[in-house]
Amino acid sequence: MSKFFKYAGILASIALIAFGIGSVITGVNGRDRVQSDLANEQIVGTPDSTIPNQLVDTGSEAQAFAKVMRKHTMEATGGLTYAQMPRYLDANGKGTNNEKAAATDPKSGAPVANPARNIWVTETALTTALNTAYFAESVATFAIVMGVALLLSGIGFLILTLRVLREPAGEAKPAEQAASRQQAVTA
Repeated sequence: MSKFFKYAGILASIALIAFGIGSVITGVNGRDRVQSDLANEQIVGTPDSTIPNQLVDTGSEAQAFAKVMRKHTMEATGGLTYAQMPRYLDANGKGTNNEKAAATDPKSGAPVANPARNIWVTETALTTALNTAYFAESVATFAIVMGVALLLSGIGFLILTLRVLREPAGEAKPAEQAASRQQAVTA
């Protein structure tokens, strides 16, 4: 084997090890950042959640809290989503999509917006942030796993490359030596 390929093998192995270490460090830092940012928000699971009275400080807990928020929002809006709710309120406080049938704000003269829709706007913003924390922590975990895989691959390739480098060019391998001895005995 030419020296170029032998040393290229060492260089490739070192690159895999370096990328593996970098990926693990990035993943660990990412998980730590997600968890510390969540903890700083001081979110505590509601009694009806899967994490009752527990500080939400991991991605999976953030996802669980997001699910409970959606459940509460559905309860508050009578099971209607943002798109299903009427845009305005009429004079009796009932929903309507007809701007002309809507009650008007005495100060601005504009149709009165349905305040229940604001619940959905807030819920969507908060659950999106919580679900993003879950996703970010999952990506960080994936980076750690891939980093370990790269690190192990690099170490394995380095061991193989160094093994090839240690074999002198003209020396027979153990299998060839055994075959030569077998031929000598039979001759």
